[in-house]
Amino acid sequence: MTIHPEVAAVTARIVERSAPTRRAYLDLIERERDSGVDRPLLSCGNLAHGFAAAGEDKGVIRAGGRMNIGIVTAYNDMLSAHQPYAGYPDRMKIWAREVGVTAQVAGGTPAMCDGVTQGQRGMELSLFSRDVIALSTAVALSHGMFEGAALLGICDKIVPGLLIGALRFGHLPTLLVPAGPMPSGLANKEKQRVRQLYAEGKVGREELLEAEAASYHGAGTCTFYGTANSNQMMMEVMGLHVPGAAFINPGTKLRQEVTRAAVHRLAEIGWNGDDYRPIGRVIDEKAIVNAAVGLLATGGSTNHAIHLPAIARAAGIIIDWEDMDRLSAAVPLVARVYPNGSGDVNHFQAAGGMGYVISTLLDAGMLHGDILTIWQGGLAAYAADPVLAGDELGWQPAPAEPLDEGMLRPVASPFQPDGGMRLLKGNLGRATIKTSAVDASRWTIEAPARVFHDQDDVNRAFKAGELDRDVVVVVRFQGPRANGMPELHKLTPPLGVLQDKGFKVALVTDGRMSGASGKVPAAIHITPEALGGGPLARLRDGDMVRVCATTGALVALVDDAEWNAREDVVPPPPPIGTGRELFAFMRHTADGAEQGASAMLAGAGL
Repeated sequence: MTIHPEVAAVTARIVERSAPTRRAYLDLIERERDSGVDRPLLSCGNLAHGFAAAGEDKGVIRAGGRMNIGIVTAYNDMLSAHQPYAGYPDRMKIWAREVGVTAQVAGGTPAMCDGVTQGQRGMELSLFSRDVIALSTAVALSHGMFEGAALLGICDKIVPGLLIGALRFGHLPTLLVPAGPMPSGLANKEKQRVRQLYAEGKVGREELLEAEAASYHGAGTCTFYGTANSNQMMMEVMGLHVPGAAFINPGTKLRQEVTRAAVHRLAEIGWNGDDYRPIGRVIDEKAIVNAAVGLLATGGSTNHAIHLPAIARAAGIIIDWEDMDRLSAAVPLVARVYPNGSGDVNHFQAAGGMGYVISTLLDAGMLHGDILTIWQGGLAAYAADPVLAGDELGWQPAPAEPLDEGMLRPVASPFQPDGGMRLLKGNLGRATIKTSAVDASRWTIEAPARVFHDQDDVNRAFKAGELDRDVVVVVRFQGPRANGMPELHKLTPPLGVLQDKGFKVALVTDGRMSGASGKVPAAIHITPEALGGGPLARLRDGDMVRVCATTGALVALVDDAEWNAREDVVPPPPPIGTGRELFAFMRHTADGAEQGASAMLAGAGL
């Protein structure tokens, strides 16, 4: 199938824009392979330190000549999605020996949970934890002991951070090893209903906690289609997983065998063989476009409007929100997974899952099928589902038709003709809005602004009845330089209550919304942010604001002369407590949301 003309045009735009930086990146990884730090160049003392505790693998590592896989793990047992990783390294070492190679845990990274920190001060560390994870990955792989890497991570900042770090070692064959979603618990819509009742004061904390515990109830990722599960979708369409690995539940025989296949495959794609597949070449301009297309076609997380540019930069590729906006206009929505629909990722998987999504997008020319994946057969190999025949792992073609048309549709008859993530711009800056879960009647909101500097103040005003009217709720000084750009998902229930009362409501912020952002229109990630002269700092209570996803407008309806004469408001003091002061150096040097909101990449000149 010929590639869709707009997908081809956006890809060409990215290739042209990225030519100098991509060439420099590819030169870097060639130099690193040929003359960088690796085992043959280590001194005897260096090498002895590296295999001292390797047990039965010591002799193989010492002799050289065979791949040693560096495992970078984000395991902890507080985070449900990462708890299953506890036993992975020991099993992976056994599976490596089966094919004559070795594996060592190269290092660990933090893995914080936005679900635990949502609405709390710790959320202000969340985005920059991605940079910390990237740095931790670089530290882990810096020892020169490894000819391949397996990245164990699944959730919001963890996968982008692992990729950014690994891409600076782009000569290494590398793949992602997911752990899968928890089985379905309390239906997400029921959980949301209880949250809104709690926001209205109609149920108490015990009822709310019971609903939350029934929803988040075991090991695995949360089952709604937020950033964690959007990560897994992206890894499939970029060809960085074993095909079909994304949404198999933890603790199953199929999950074990897919992970075993990942270890075996790494052994086959090393630089000493005839099928060398370094991550720096797997992630190219076409793979980045595939990630964006997959995100839009499935109604994925708005957080990737920040993460995808950052991942791309680490590989010498430059994308912007106009690229994503143009793709969104061309790519139809073929999946409805909560919060864009009623079913969760387990229902999505049962309806055909990623195999069906990739199949229908490939057939329509929406994905680049000719990318270099970690698996043989190109992206077409991912239009399949892993299955067990006895103990043998194999793959069967994805279903020709969706098994539940309430969850999945073919490109020819989608849920909506566009991907539902749009660029807004105007005198308030540039922003992202996700429309796939917002009723079209609410795509345009024009109302007086009520301006806040703290999300807790929004909740206090809501409880006091001060927002019971048509209103654009503005929460500013939430950008990366101000306070680390927290998610403001805590605002979803009260704003949803206002909307259900019949008021015209929108959120405007330089902060983030979760991948679970839903039915209330939200202009988010505004750049430039309010701190440091962004126009959001000029806005005042009562100013009329227009948010229009149809025309792409984000405008304060204020006379130009008055607008230009206004002074910026005084920002709140820098955050301290909960370790936030330790991240001040990152806040001071972070770049804008459209560039990826990274202190690390900006500081490295990338």
